[in-house]
Amino acid sequence: MQTNKLFNLSRWRLASYYAGVMGVILGFCGLAVYEMTSQDHWRSLDQELTSLAGTLHDGLEPLLHRPGQLEPSVKQVLPNLCLGTQVCVIPPRHNHILNATQQPGYYVRFLNLNGQLLATAGENPPGLSFERETTRQRPLTDQQGDRYHQVSLQLKTATGKPWGYLKVGRSLEEYDHHLQTIQAFLVFGLPVVMIGVGGASWLLAGLAMEPVYLSYQQIQQFTADIAHELRTPITAIQATLETTLSTEPNSEEVHSTLQILKRQNYRLTHLIQDLLLLSRMDLQDANWSRFQPCCLNDLVGDLVEEFAGSGITAGVQLSAEIRVEQPVWVKGEEDQLYRLVGNLISNAIHYTPTGGEVTVMLETDKQQAIIKVQDTGIGIASEDQSRIFDRFYRVDTARSRQRGGAGLGLAIAQAIAVKHQGILTVESELEKGSLFTIHLPLVSAPIVRS
Repeated sequence: MQTNKLFNLSRWRLASYYAGVMGVILGFCGLAVYEMTSQDHWRSLDQELTSLAGTLHDGLEPLLHRPGQLEPSVKQVLPNLCLGTQVCVIPPRHNHILNATQQPGYYVRFLNLNGQLLATAGENPPGLSFERETTRQRPLTDQQGDRYHQVSLQLKTATGKPWGYLKVGRSLEEYDHHLQTIQAFLVFGLPVVMIGVGGASWLLAGLAMEPVYLSYQQIQQFTADIAHELRTPITAIQATLETTLSTEPNSEEVHSTLQILKRQNYRLTHLIQDLLLLSRMDLQDANWSRFQPCCLNDLVGDLVEEFAGSGITAGVQLSAEIRVEQPVWVKGEEDQLYRLVGNLISNAIHYTPTGGEVTVMLETDKQQAIIKVQDTGIGIASEDQSRIFDRFYRVDTARSRQRGGAGLGLAIAQAIAVKHQGILTVESELEKGSLFTIHLPLVSAPIVRS
């Protein structure tokens, strides 16, 4: 298939379409995963800060008495609290519910009602804005370019008067690092994945094109074979006509010419009929419900009688062995089953040398009827046994030509067996003969109404 430009181009197109579609799907999936991860991480961070700010809010309001002024008791809640902008020394950590404010990246700020900074706890990012509004969805950026997420709540005194604002924030360094890792994976991982998808697409396209290519080869071979088969009789007819027309034939020559034309015409007619039969069986589905019961005992007996004369002429002993006591019934078209077994017997006689034997056996095995045609002929090589059911294939070309065969007999037999839900197999050894076996499903004997 690699050497065929048409199929190679089709394979490239199919692989490209598949890889392109998969690339778009993976790209959208990657963006969706990135967005969902970002939103989920942001929600978790926001909930954490909101919970921390709410806990501080509830714990500090009872301690506040005058607006804009921090009571000394606030130090008990926030040990690392620093007034104004002074540099604070972070004390040792204690097991406290608000210990998160002592973790790296967190900060707490207190602003009065005018927005002036009163005190801080935790980190003190330089240049961070002190706006009073709540900023949950918009990150803040300090002078160094570091981003922070902040939650702002209004504080009231113990008597309910407005005191100022509480701001709790956290660095987004970990959040940004997590997203950058995902971005790097998408940017560098997606091309690697696409290379794998491209390779898989090429292999899958090859597997998908293989049956089509095999069918294409069979059609090419079939066209070449049928052209060859038709050319032989047509050439013979043309040569005979030219010879006859170039001379003044007498009555005997005219009769001989007409006999040649008759034989070649019969050969063409027989070939066309076989091809039409195969074509009909390929196109039509077998209607099992319309098949009628057929007795194989009678069919085998009639065939042995019919081919007895051909066996005597060829010097081959033809016999039948009915290995069942009761009639064997199968469903099918009797004419086609007759031709199925007849083709096997005819082949066995023609490929068995003088003095050989051909035996037709009928037996049963559980749910199957078995017909065997065994000969002591020339046999079939192992490399040919897988192809003898192909159309126009001949094992012995010279001998097939002598008897006018086109190589369709076994192909027709195989098609008929398949149509009747049967199996046709062969066992053979060179110079020792062949055994063709037909397996057909058994049916009950038909009820005869009086």
